Amino acid sequence: MSLPNKRTASNNNSNNYSPSAMKKAKSQAVACSVDTANKNGLHHDNDAVFDPSSISLDDDLKPDEPRQQAAANLSRKKAQPPQPAKKLVIRLLKAKPTLPTNFEEDTWAKLKLAIKAIFLKQPTSCDLEKLYQAVNDLCLHKMGGNLYQRIEKECEEHISAAIRSLVGQSPDLVVFLSLVERCWQDLCDQMLMIRGIALYLDRTYVKQTPNVRSLWDMGLQLFRKYLSSYSEVEHKTVTGLLRMIERERLGEAVDRTLLNHLLKMFTALGIYSESFEKPFLECTSEFYAAEGMKYMQQSDVPDYLKHVEIRLHEEHERCLLYLDVSTRKPLIATAERQLLERHISAILDKGFTMLMDGHRTEDLQRMYSLFSRVNALESLRQALAMYIRRTGHGIVMDEEKDKDMVSSLLEFKASLDTIWEQSFSKNEAFCNTIKDAFEYLINLRQNRPAELIAKFLDEKLRAGNKGTSEEELEGTLDKVLVLFRFIQGKDVFEAFYKKDLAKRLLLGKSASIDAEKSMISKLKTECGSQFTNKLEGMFKDIELSKEINESFKQSSQARTKLPSGIEMSVHVLTTGYWPTYPPMDVRLPHELNVYQDIFKEFYLSKYSGRRLMWQNSLGHCVLKAEFPKGKKELAVSLFQTVVLMLFNDAQKLSFQDIKDATGIEDKELRRTLQSLACGKVRVLQKLPKGRDVEDDDSFVFNEGFTAPLYRIKVNAIQMKETVEENTSTTERVFQDRQYQVDAAIVRIMKTRKVLSHTLLITELFQQLKFPIKPADLKKRIESLIDREYLERDKNNPQIYNYLA
Repeated sequence: MSLPNKRTASNNNSNNYSPSAMKKAKSQAVACSVDTANKNGLHHDNDAVFDPSSISLDDDLKPDEPRQQAAANLSRKKAQPPQPAKKLVIRLLKAKPTLPTNFEEDTWAKLKLAIKAIFLKQPTSCDLEKLYQAVNDLCLHKMGGNLYQRIEKECEEHISAAIRSLVGQSPDLVVFLSLVERCWQDLCDQMLMIRGIALYLDRTYVKQTPNVRSLWDMGLQLFRKYLSSYSEVEHKTVTGLLRMIERERLGEAVDRTLLNHLLKMFTALGIYSESFEKPFLECTSEFYAAEGMKYMQQSDVPDYLKHVEIRLHEEHERCLLYLDVSTRKPLIATAERQLLERHISAILDKGFTMLMDGHRTEDLQRMYSLFSRVNALESLRQALAMYIRRTGHGIVMDEEKDKDMVSSLLEFKASLDTIWEQSFSKNEAFCNTIKDAFEYLINLRQNRPAELIAKFLDEKLRAGNKGTSEEELEGTLDKVLVLFRFIQGKDVFEAFYKKDLAKRLLLGKSASIDAEKSMISKLKTECGSQFTNKLEGMFKDIELSKEINESFKQSSQARTKLPSGIEMSVHVLTTGYWPTYPPMDVRLPHELNVYQDIFKEFYLSKYSGRRLMWQNSLGHCVLKAEFPKGKKELAVSLFQTVVLMLFNDAQKLSFQDIKDATGIEDKELRRTLQSLACGKVRVLQKLPKGRDVEDDDSFVFNEGFTAPLYRIKVNAIQMKETVEENTSTTERVFQDRQYQVDAAIVRIMKTRKVLSHTLLITELFQQLKFPIKPADLKKRIESLIDREYLERDKNNPQIYNYLA
């Protein structure tokens, strides 16, 4: 049904300009309106009274008259007094218009035919615009409620029939899913067409009436209702979807578009979570639980981690392609739980050590990344700590490999640092774990690692390291400094480093004075100036000695009293800066005694009040020797010099003769003779031959000695450290520690006056920078009580009082 448009009738006559034409048009418009209404069945008892003569229009202005006259008329009118306006009166009829008989039924019949045709996919006999107008007319006349119910009934009949038709369809799940998808797609298309026709119903009746769904939602609700009522269809659909996804996980190709459309259907129907997601997550959990167990048994850890990474990526893609976005989080969590969380300890036990030993940074990075997803980094960190302690224990506690301990630890630390940077994303907790584990390792063997680190530095800083650039040496020093930081007993390191530094400086064996000073500067930065004060003092002594030697050469004593052709260089050392050397007596030849006396006279004349004490064990000389087969220069120690000079006056000497003539201590003399007669450079010959020097051995000058070089270095015994020397160094450290403990106890008690034993021990542990046992502290406290620095409280023996 099409209602008349009054505007159209009026516009058809709007082209005429004259007032009379306008009157005519208006009367025609009214007449057309009334006439058309009669055609459409709107009946009135009496016509409305409409009198055109009651409308007053001005006829004075004619279109063919000149414009000037029109202007004159207008001005004349303005000059006239205002006239009362004439009114247009329209009287409405009292009776309301009535609808034709069976208007609602006839209109619905047309709409019903159209809806059936849509559902049957047939062309509609009526124009869609007329159908839209019919719905519009019904809504305007308050018939929207009945229309909605009738449309709902028609939709329900069709939807129930469509879903019923799916019951017992193809046993092939993929074919069945295609039928379900077609059914759903048809419903969507049909509901959109019906909604388009009844759009006015949606915009008026549905909006104005509470608890009434839109036509689209009504269609979805009906589909959901009958899908759940025919449980076979719903169950078969869900099973088919789960089977397709499982087949895809097993590597088969599936129709992802079909999956996408059907899962969107579940989402649109509002049953996705309950009907599909819940069983889907259960199946996923079962699938990955079985796969995780199987792969953990069959593959090694790197391959398993790669497999897990691929699986998680596939599940993420699955969410992007066809699963609902809400499924991503629980799905990934399920896969992570079954593939990773359940196997954390197995992965670490089976493969972590192998990956660390193999330095497989990429696989370790993958492990770190995957473990971080399931909050298992703490387990990984603990495994790292155990690995470092276990591996480091083998390095530190193997006494046979003490020589390689420091280099092995440096390599191990460098390897861990690389893994920390590349695999563990520079995680702060992992960095602290490495530090703690190394501190534990370095202090496993009390004092020994500190000693070995000092010796390693001595080896690197000593001359003879060919092929090492200054940059490489500096890098090595920095790496060693990292190990040094972990040492708790730094005083042990200081003692051995100072002893080795003294040898390097006194024997001129330092590779680079700049490198030496650089190392001391690093130690000063780490431990403060107090730690390096003595080391810096040693360098000052060496520089000052150079100046003293220059002055000695220019002095009158040297010019007048020293024999020509002989050079003498003396190092004057400050006792407090240098290591304590045991005094070793020796009877020097007359020539050497003369040199010592001349220098002593010079030095005391320049620095009065000082006392010189000669350290014979540190002296070294260059001797000119004449062998039958040529002249040579021998670089030897002072003790070797004294022994060799005896053979200027004798061809053969017994061990006892040499001992009586030199006065050298027995063990030192045996080592000296061993180096001269049993080493690589055999200036003397031992009779009888053998490795060890016995009491009844005799020695003769080796006249058959030959060597390709003119200057020959005879291995100096003092360069080889003895066990006694190490022990004495360690003992001196412990002695120094006792002094430090005593000073700390007195300092604390002087401040507190009265303090309990427990609190005193606690404060001592905080102040002392080296490891010490409570029993040793107790001994020092007892020693101070005996020396009357402290006393026990008379009422409570656990409390100490300070004695001023």
